[in-house]
Amino acid sequence: MYARAVAALAVTVSALLHLKMWFGGVRDQSVGPAFLVNTFGGLVIAVLLLTWRHWVPLLLAVGFGLSTAGAFTIAATVGLFGVHDHWTGGYVWTALISEAIAVVAALVAAGREGYFARLSRQRSPALRGVHQH
Repeated sequence: MYARAVAALAVTVSALLHLKMWFGGVRDQSVGPAFLVNTFGGLVIAVLLLTWRHWVPLLLAVGFGLSTAGAFTIAATVGLFGVHDHWTGGYVWTALISEAIAVVAALVAAGREGYFARLSRQRSPALRGVHQH
């Protein structure tokens, strides 16, 4: 449960930073709506991580972290929806670090809760036969 709490905290930090940036002027840019979706989606994921003991919130946390960090990387390299960002500033680095922590903590939680072991046991019979000689 500790790893889920860390993932929830990390997702919340990223979500709230995106809300702060939205109020700080991002709302007037083309990416403004995406920052609001990120904020509310992140808060919902954080609540789900703490209240629903299932693999879905863990997958959502991994997706949240990867997609948010990925979108920033695109914005900082080639631009995203006409916005070209930079790898500078406390908000940027805090958000990126929190997103990385969210991914790692969710994967750790999935491992500790046995979801990876269940996946390996539930491989289809056709796939199992491929490795047998």
